[in-house]
Amino acid sequence: MTQFLITGSAGFIGFHLARRLLAEGHQVVGYDALTDYYDPALKRERNVILQAFPGYHFIEAPLEDRDALMRAVEKRPPEVIVHLAAQAGVRYSIEEPETYVSSNLTGSWAVLELARMFRPKHLLMASTSSVYGANEKIPFGETDRADFPMSLYAATKKGMEAMAHAYAHLFAIPSTMFRFFTVYGPWGRPDMALFKFTSAILAGRPIDVYGNGRMARDFTYVEDLVEAIVRLIGAVPVQGMRIVEKGVIDSLSPIAPYRTVNIAGGRPVELMEFIRIVETCVGKPARLNMLPMQPGDVPLTRADPSLLRALTDYVPNTGVAEGVAAFVDWYCAYNDVFAADAQSAAAPLVATI
Repeated sequence: MTQFLITGSAGFIGFHLARRLLAEGHQVVGYDALTDYYDPALKRERNVILQAFPGYHFIEAPLEDRDALMRAVEKRPPEVIVHLAAQAGVRYSIEEPETYVSSNLTGSWAVLELARMFRPKHLLMASTSSVYGANEKIPFGETDRADFPMSLYAATKKGMEAMAHAYAHLFAIPSTMFRFFTVYGPWGRPDMALFKFTSAILAGRPIDVYGNGRMARDFTYVEDLVEAIVRLIGAVPVQGMRIVEKGVIDSLSPIAPYRTVNIAGGRPVELMEFIRIVETCVGKPARLNMLPMQPGDVPLTRADPSLLRALTDYVPNTGVAEGVAAFVDWYCAYNDVFAADAQSAAAPLVATI
């Protein structure tokens, strides 16, 4: 049994990870501000499920409240910290930049200070494929330059990685940064493309399709992501112990027990194909409103998963058709709707993909 601290435990990914660890018999302190970036009711319903486990202890507070964060773990010192709490969303960072600086930089610094004090066996922090920004090399590898962010969201996540490296070096904190690629699945965020596309198609509303549909994403099913994280928990970086495998470039720092790892399958799906899959699973056609690329978006994401495979003997493998079907089943059950009975509405939806 291991004592975990999971920030963002009522969030999409945090909920799935906490539920998996609790089901395996571990103890989890969940920490979440339950902010209103999207409807907090969904977060609270996730949290109710977690609170059914006797090993779950929940604290509602913002990351920026360092005293609350320290109090949350003083009686339950974490052996492993998984930092998932963040202000997400590329486009929202244009509208509300201050929230990104506060949560992703100041809040992450508070987590690093906690790690400096409690010295966990492993600190794992969630970054994003958005840090690769305008990188023209495909697929994205962990050692590629990530110096040209296209959104403040990406810039704050890159800043978090840099701060974590400094703490790993200064205080010998074993640290892994994982870069997520378009995570989707049941209990997903309402601002993400799959949630909004499904809602719109069921209700007969049009969907805004940016980049005129000429985009592709390396989609990662949430249960695959959780499996990768669970395996990475045991892959503690040790300074000087670099992975030496043919075709694998290790991102281990030369001066710190610190590593970055992509979590994705490396098989991008074109946006229009993704929409066709959603249409099939919902059982209704979509009404498309084709639009140019939005500021901050990139046309293609594709991960090189070779380092993840070398570290964990695992790569996400759930097909998009299977994953979308699971989401649509959940969505219809959660909202008590069915395609044949959906009511129509008028307003288009803007989706983050």
